[in-house]
Amino acid sequence: MRAYLFPGLKSRQKGMSGTLFDRYSHLTAKADEVLGYSIKELCLEDPGGKLAQTRYHQAALYVVNALCYLAKAHTDPKPDYVLGQSAAEYDALFASGVVDFETGLMLVKKRGELMAQAKGGAMAAVNGLTENKIKEILKQNNIGSIYIADYHSTFQVVISGPREDILRAEPICLNNGAKYYRVLKANGAFHTPYMEEIKKEFRNYVRQFKFSDIEIPIISNVTARPYQQDQVKENMIEQMTRPVRWRESIRYLLAEGGTASDFDEIDDGGLSMVKALAIRIENETGPFALSQEEA
Repeated sequence: MRAYLFPGLKSRQKGMSGTLFDRYSHLTAKADEVLGYSIKELCLEDPGGKLAQTRYHQAALYVVNALCYLAKAHTDPKPDYVLGQSAAEYDALFASGVVDFETGLMLVKKRGELMAQAKGGAMAAVNGLTENKIKEILKQNNIGSIYIADYHSTFQVVISGPREDILRAEPICLNNGAKYYRVLKANGAFHTPYMEEIKKEFRNYVRQFKFSDIEIPIISNVTARPYQQDQVKENMIEQMTRPVRWRESIRYLLAEGGTASDFDEIDDGGLSMVKALAIRIENETGPFALSQEEA
């Protein structure tokens, strides 16, 4: 088995993927046309520090991951599975043939613009506590406004909710055994019911598109199972308010007979964690028969 992992947590830094923009100049030009600005300038020079902003970050992530995939596809055979974390799932959709480069970017552009409108929310990565322990701690301290937004691994999750509660939860989690607690650069409570109104707007946008057949199985963030052709639109839409089930997605591939060494991270050499997470999940969970709850 060979699976390609597209990172959604990569640190987007000035100067990334310098040579790919010229190598795929026709797609770079198409990206500029869709976005209304120079993607190469954004990624190589980052004028005004825009890469940290949601609407620019997601577009840069999609374009760079897509170009990195094309470079790899030029020399390597097609994978058996593809999956992407959060916004990077659109790169998996591109790799699988469901969307072409331009359509995928249009969807990501709209998604980023809508998510940039979210206010008052925040997200934090918590390491060293299980999801159940976090929920217990939050309940004991009367913080019922926070959700699990991303299940990275057994002892690493991302929580999401109102900013004041995310900040209030930091000392509580650290005092109860968390190894670290890092508030992320997110302007909203993404992947939670707080995004419901934004999801409605995105649903109206997605409805106008027609999608091609799935050529490579895509593991969905929403279901942690392969996309079904008739669920493509709904998976895109539901991802806005549903947690990213990354751990279960990796466990699904491991149960299918894969190992962490079979997973290739598609990136430009920047900082990412999806390959490291796959190794961690493989090491922490033992035999890979799915639990009844996961199956």
